[in-house]
Amino acid sequence: MLGKAQELILIARCIATDDRDAFGQLVVAYEEPLRRFVMNITRGDASLTDDIAQETFLKAYLAIRSFKGIASFKTWLFRIAYNEFVSYKRRYDETSDIDDMQPVCGSDTVAQSDAKMDLQVCLNALNDAERTIVHLFYIEDLPIKKVCAITGHPEGTVKSYLSRARAKMAAALKS
Repeated sequence: MLGKAQELILIARCIATDDRDAFGQLVVAYEEPLRRFVMNITRGDASLTDDIAQETFLKAYLAIRSFKGIASFKTWLFRIAYNEFVSYKRRYDETSDIDDMQPVCGSDTVAQSDAKMDLQVCLNALNDAERTIVHLFYIEDLPIKKVCAITGHPEGTVKSYLSRARAKMAAALKS
């Protein structure tokens, strides 16, 4: 992960000289967390994850001059990805395949597979907004203020979603 100073230098190079190598360094630094985030909100659809991640980086590159630096670049990038996902959901019927998506599991040990299954059962019990907020808060380890900036929800709403999500996940594990 890049430090704040390195991040700002790369962004300044992108803005000032349209430096594609600098943007490439930003992509390399943030590609993994962005893909992990998108993979979660798409419920494991690898091709949709690829499409949204690619569209996110393309939009970020084209709009880099509008980046004000108020939030971190990661928060700004995640917001673009979240908006891309919401746009995708709007374009396609809510009942389409997106609700039936299951994450792709690689070959793991039995304990890891069981833990992933438990986690997936928990995440499947959540709606899209709750799943997104849980991922950002617990998996990406972002503070509530950054979660609010990415999702556009007020702080109280984010806290409510987290509370409801914890209750739903606990109930899903008990059943």
